[in-house]
Amino acid sequence: MASAAQIEVETEEGAKPKGGGKGLLFGLVAMLVLGGAGFYATWSGMVALPIGGAAKHEAAARPKPKDLPPVAFVPIDEIVISLGPRAKARHLVFAAQLEVEPGYDDEVKLLMPRILDVLNTYLRAVEERDLEEPSALPKLRAQMLRRIAMVTGEGRVRDLLITRFLLK
Repeated sequence: MASAAQIEVETEEGAKPKGGGKGLLFGLVAMLVLGGAGFYATWSGMVALPIGGAAKHEAAARPKPKDLPPVAFVPIDEIVISLGPRAKARHLVFAAQLEVEPGYDDEVKLLMPRILDVLNTYLRAVEERDLEEPSALPKLRAQMLRRIAMVTGEGRVRDLLITRFLLK
């Protein structure tokens, strides 16, 4: 039987030396590829450097914005609505602007008393708990816009832009 010391010596002499060259070569190739890709990205302008003339390239590359379509706005007077005796908040303060098709703004202004009546009637019918929900404003806006479109006629009012919605 061989002793433990002899077995250790035989394994040390018989073992091949470990090769570290493949890992070093792979790391060197990866470094060169990533360095080249980084150079190309900055040279071509895909990545802007924090120093240098990147602002010149950005200004030249930015396309000119398109002209805005024609638009007209008609203000809706501020409406204060009582919420009732059992409500936590006593009043709802509402103000908005109507985005209308150009050329129809005078017609919409003539119908403003009817628009105010429709909005007052609708907002008085809404429960306070519905007004306090975080998702209530888009729903209320859609409902009010539909009612305004019924008063003014289809195609005259594009959007209802709420500028003030406050529970006091």
